[in-house]
Amino acid sequence: MKIYNTLTRKKEEFVPIREGEASIYVCGPTVYNFFHIGNARPFVVFDTLRKYLEYRGYKVKFVQNFTDVDDKIINRAREEGIKAPEVSSKYIKEYFLDAAALNVRKADVHPQVSTHMNEIIEFVKTLIDKGVAYERDGDVYFSARKFPEYGKLSRQNIDDLESGARIAIGEIKEDPLDFALWKARKSEDEIGWESPWGIGRPGWHIECSAMSKKHLGDTIDIHAGGQDLQFPHHENEIAQSECCNGVPFAHYWMHNGYITIDNEKMSKSKGNFFTVRDILKEYSGEVIRFFLLSGHYRNPINFSDTLMEQARASLGRMENCKEQLEFLEKEGKDGAMTAAEAEAVEGFDRYRQEFIKAMDDDLNTADGISAVFQLVTAINTAVNSETTKEFAAKAMETLMELADVLGLLQQKSEDALDEEVMKLVEERQEARKAKNFARADEIRDILKDKGITLKDTPQGVQIIKE
Repeated sequence: MKIYNTLTRKKEEFVPIREGEASIYVCGPTVYNFFHIGNARPFVVFDTLRKYLEYRGYKVKFVQNFTDVDDKIINRAREEGIKAPEVSSKYIKEYFLDAAALNVRKADVHPQVSTHMNEIIEFVKTLIDKGVAYERDGDVYFSARKFPEYGKLSRQNIDDLESGARIAIGEIKEDPLDFALWKARKSEDEIGWESPWGIGRPGWHIECSAMSKKHLGDTIDIHAGGQDLQFPHHENEIAQSECCNGVPFAHYWMHNGYITIDNEKMSKSKGNFFTVRDILKEYSGEVIRFFLLSGHYRNPINFSDTLMEQARASLGRMENCKEQLEFLEKEGKDGAMTAAEAEAVEGFDRYRQEFIKAMDDDLNTADGISAVFQLVTAINTAVNSETTKEFAAKAMETLMELADVLGLLQQKSEDALDEEVMKLVEERQEARKAKNFARADEIRDILKDKGITLKDTPQGVQIIKE
């Protein structure tokens, strides 16, 4: 497998630290609200990376943190008149609900900042002891210039960075480029912890470095997140981690592209800010996941109703194939596969190899999905009135093998058949037996208006949801 490494700006063969194993750290959400469609992209993309590496035989340890100590959480707590831990606890629970709807598996470890304070404080102390950090009135800052390679991830030089750097009110930095490792508590209602520098809380960047070190070691295989995190977050993580540990922080850096809304940047002020919770009112989680995987992860992707409807229709083709095979597994012919069916099943490996080729090329899910559609076409072409149960089972096995990697076809279709629909299907069957074709046709049209097509086959009636 080849991965585009943001650090080197080129595709590189993935060679893990330990053969057959892969360690991945993904920056998770700051838990003060429901996560939005932009947040969802890295969650889905790197969940798919994890699934694919497992499919290829790697033992993966996957860590995704929750930032539960942050100014945004403190501000939300003040707005709601509750304590910061209550805010973060609420939205961690909500994260898991929405992530599950997108078929995003729980990480092996979901570390929280609030439960790693000892590790964070020790990390900061080490940086001070090594002379690359300093304390000022209870705040602790990292000296960016003392890390000679500062800017290597974002490809920015010190002079360019300095011209854009600012010292905020209340900060006592030695240099505008320096960044906070520890922040002294400014008011009594702020959450804080005892430290050698007084009561305070960690800066944003130090959190991930400390939690990654705790759960994955000094050097990890892959560090991933959104493109917006390259600078300053990931740049600062590299500087403090490599100064603390004396070894490379991560061998591969992966960043997904931005999401625009109707070709505009997502913004609350523009009224085009959509949480996944909002979108789930209109589309299933699998449609959202399909949409997020339909383009290459490094490219920008545009979110719109038109594109979401296209995603729904495309996923529907996969769902219909799966439902047809489920039907044939029950109602198909008994006995061994025919020679033609056996040849078709053997040919399915072609699409498996096309899928692997695409996914090996920097997780190209767009081409991976195309390979699945080629498989769907081959399955649909092979199915006829003589299809055997064995063929249906073999075809289903291959379809689900690839769909599982993409995290698709895991849920029931979004329009599950209700009791009323099933009664109409049964009534139509009775009408046909009684040769009351006018009523049978009327029921067929009623169901078509509901987005349901009935297909009469030698094996019985097949129900297809559009």
